[in-house]
Amino acid sequence: MNLFKPGNRPTLRSVIGRGHLIVALVGVAMASVSLTLLGVLALRVYADHNLHLIARSINYTVEAAVVFNDKAAATEALALIASTEEVADAKVLDVRGQLLARWQRPETGLLTELEMQMAKAFLEKPISMPILHQGREIGSISLTGHGGSLMRFLLSGLVGIVLCTAISAWVALYLARRQLRAITGPLRSLASVAHAARSERAFDQRVPAASIAELDNLGNDFNALLDELEAWQTHLQNENETLAHQASHDSLTGLPNRALFENRLLRALRNANKQNERVAVLFLDSDRFKEINDSFGHAAGDAVLVAVANRVRAQLREEDLVARLGGDEFAVLLTPLHKTEDAERIADKIIASMEEPIELPGTNEVLTSLSIGIAVYPDHGATPGTLLDAADGAMYQAKRLSRGAQHTAGSEHPVADVQLRS
Repeated sequence: MNLFKPGNRPTLRSVIGRGHLIVALVGVAMASVSLTLLGVLALRVYADHNLHLIARSINYTVEAAVVFNDKAAATEALALIASTEEVADAKVLDVRGQLLARWQRPETGLLTELEMQMAKAFLEKPISMPILHQGREIGSISLTGHGGSLMRFLLSGLVGIVLCTAISAWVALYLARRQLRAITGPLRSLASVAHAARSERAFDQRVPAASIAELDNLGNDFNALLDELEAWQTHLQNENETLAHQASHDSLTGLPNRALFENRLLRALRNANKQNERVAVLFLDSDRFKEINDSFGHAAGDAVLVAVANRVRAQLREEDLVARLGGDEFAVLLTPLHKTEDAERIADKIIASMEEPIELPGTNEVLTSLSIGIAVYPDHGATPGTLLDAADGAMYQAKRLSRGAQHTAGSEHPVADVQLRS
């Protein structure tokens, strides 16, 4: 079961940043606690050693006062030393254990109470040292340590811990951001390229190189995958373009086929209707194609069709269209048409282009001619079908007139070869 919804998943930035911060804080806390404990232990040993030194100093100072049982001298000597040292309570006892002199550090409020509590908690119990005179014990000294130094040490340690924690947190965040840039930068680039490839089929984009080896290898593998996808996409596009061209063009001449011609004619008629223009359709048929095909073979017939297609295409304007409808039949779309005479002039040019012999496979040449019928929109029809039928009928009329006409060598082609369907 997935506990994280897509919108609630933590980001890599937050995970790494939080991890660095936690590690830094835990490390600082453990180091601070360890150093504080070691410091307290060291201070405790130092305080105990210092108390023994103070006890020895007091011992030498009050020895005479204890011998003569002089309380005033003992109190003065005790106060002189204890007031300048880390001592909270100092007592001088005689041989019977009776209090001879005592000094206590004056209380100045809450801070003194807190120092005393810390002294009781962390320092050793009051130390006792005998007072000797000529090898004989004549009394004893009892000292209780003061927690002032320990308090200052703990407070300074606490301030140090806070400062170290703050500095460590800042350093951790800085290192986290620096590491994040090295990790999330390449990942963002990879995600951006992957999104573009998925949503826009943009397989030409590539992931830039990364400074981290694993991320760089991942980017290289992804780029290799994009190379394959781009090659496959190009292959599919080429296949689609080839199939689309084959579906709309004649395989022999490379001209558009009937379906493409009728589609273009339909669009031209719609545009002519909006612009109040005229459109002409020329229907072309070879006069000797069957004879040439039967006499010289199919290869010769194909050569004639290719030559006719090239010569017709050479006579047209850039915006005009010629198509092979099937067999030896061709159609020409003239758009826009300013005058009917323009269509007749282009038809004459096409017929004149057939006067040159056509080379056949081998060493043979052959002459052929075309019969052309012309239909004009809107005079002879308003749809592709009616215009093609009108041009087809005009072409057959021109073919009949051409067969009945008598020609002499070098004479011009008769105007009857180009007829308008009335």
